[in-house]
This record gives sequence, C-alpha cells and structure tokens, in this order.
Amino acid sequence: MSRRIVTVCCAVLLAALIPACSSSLEKTANGLVKVSYASFAGPSGLPAKFGKLKGFFAKQGLDVSFVKATDPVGLTSSGDADIADADTTSAVIAAGKSAPIKIVSSMYRTKGPFYLIGGKGVPNIAQLKGKRIGIGRKGSGMEVTARYILKKNGLTENDVTLVPNGSYEAAYASLESGQVDATIIHEPFVSLAESSGTGRLLAKGWDYLPNFHTGVEISNTNFTSKYPDIVKKFLAAYFESAKYAKQHESEFLNYAITQIKVPKAVEQNALRREDPIWTNIPAVDADMVRQTQEIQKSFGFQDTTYDTSKIIDNSFLPSGGGK
Repeated sequence: MSRRIVTVCCAVLLAALIPACSSSLEKTANGLVKVSYASFAGPSGLPAKFGKLKGFFAKQGLDVSFVKATDPVGLTSSGDADIADADTTSAVIAAGKSAPIKIVSSMYRTKGPFYLIGGKGVPNIAQLKGKRIGIGRKGSGMEVTARYILKKNGLTENDVTLVPNGSYEAAYASLESGQVDATIIHEPFVSLAESSGTGRLLAKGWDYLPNFHTGVEISNTNFTSKYPDIVKKFLAAYFESAKYAKQHESEFLNYAITQIKVPKAVEQNALRREDPIWTNIPAVDADMVRQTQEIQKSFGFQDTTYDTSKIIDNSFLPSGGGK
C-alpha cells in the first residue's frame, strides 16, 4: 500500500472518530453569513481572494474567511472548514473511503497547471538521464505528471533520482540552489526561471495528461445537507471571481504581483501561458475523474476505482461560468 493511501486512510479514520461540526452560520454585524474556506496557497488560490476584494462574495451575502490548510480534505472532513479547494485525487480517495465530504464543483481550472523545467545544462528531456528531478509532494498530481512525462520520453525511475521538493517557492529554490537538476513546478516560477536564466521549460503537464483532473471544490456532507443554498451562493461567487479575473487581466495582474513577489512581466507571461486551461467550467466531468483514477492506479497511488456517482454532487452548480 502506498504512503498516499495510508495517509488518506488515517484521515478517514480521524473523520470517523471526530463528529463533523455543523456550521452555526454566524453572521457579521451587517448580516453577512460567515463561511470558512480553505483555499489553495500560491497562485491557484488568488482568483477567489481577488474576488473577495472585489465584493463578489459579499454580493452573495457571504463573509468568507480564508483558512490555511496543509490538509484541506482532513480539515473539511472534521468540519473545521465549510468548503475547500482540494486536489481531485485526494478528495476522491477520501470520499471513496467514507470521509464525510462531497465534491461540489470543479475549480476554475481542472487540467494540471504543472510544468517540467530544467536547470542550467539541461536543454531537453533526454538530458535528464542520471539527474535529480523534483516531484513536488510525494504522491501528488505533480509527481504523477513528472513520472508520466519521464515515462513517455523513455525514462524510468531507475534512470533518474526523484526528489520530493515541495511546490512554488520551495521547488524553485531547490532548482536555483542545484539541489535538483529539474523540477515539476507551477507558474509564475516557469516564467521566472526563463527570465532569470535559471531554467527553461521542458514540458507542459496538460500536453501529456489532458484528461488528468486536478482541482475540485469540496464541502462537508453535514454542511451541504443543512445549507445547500450557502454552497450554491459560494460557488456562484467563486466562479464570478474567476471569470472577472480572467476577463480583466490588467487589474488581476496588478493584484497578483502584490501577493506573489515576481516582476510584472513575469506574472503577465504566466497568466497568458495558462489562458488555455483557465476554463471556468463548474461541472465536474465524471468520465475525466474516472480516467484520472485509472492513471493513479497505473502508478500505484490508488488501489481501486471509486464510484463517482457517490462522490460528486453537481446539484450546487451556478448557472453561469464559462470563459
């Protein structure tokens, strides 16, 4: 059994032992309903934070508090977060093993925003043989993507050394310092590597795994059953935020560089590179999730394929969305 499966099993056991807390639905002085939201750190969580600043959540009657979470599935299972961003595979495995969560929508992008970049002296994937490669977090979609790219280019685990090196700044620092010769990473660190001469883009993850689903919104089942309208309002605001951010690139760009300290030109390039995968489609594609599970199984990160009809609930989706 893989470390990933053991970790998820522990989270499920913990959730079973600790009853899910029902939100009291406290209100602010001006009548907004308080909702706790565990959003992803780094660039992936920025559109929602930008949306709060723009007032889209308040327009839906919500006062959203952003909660830091290293384990969003566990936090939502215990009821300590009402709604959370989660990587699709962790959510599916946990819910499949009876954790009290539901997948209530996709994130604003579902194809993995992961890139394999090589450091100095690594001009192409063929040159990775014998090198150290950062895989992000062990058992994550980043690792799956890195392994898949290597496999498709004729490289096995015996040909390289795989190094768990974190994400975002940590992954970039490991490349800069020479701890790894290449790494799987998010934007804007690809564009930063290019502009600084630290590294170069070797492969886009979604070119290799176009049907690997990587991001969903999850909620505690107790919360969804008691407060379905709150979940709907949250998702309406979430996708309005993402849609506005994409359509107003200059405004969002100025906000993003205050949160992620990179030059404006670097962040601008990053946003344009990811434009094709920023789809703002709320519905969860069950077939895509099934294919994702099969890819997980092929790498030993999942021991069975779970029935998505018991895990995904598309009844909370906003009517809008789209680009």
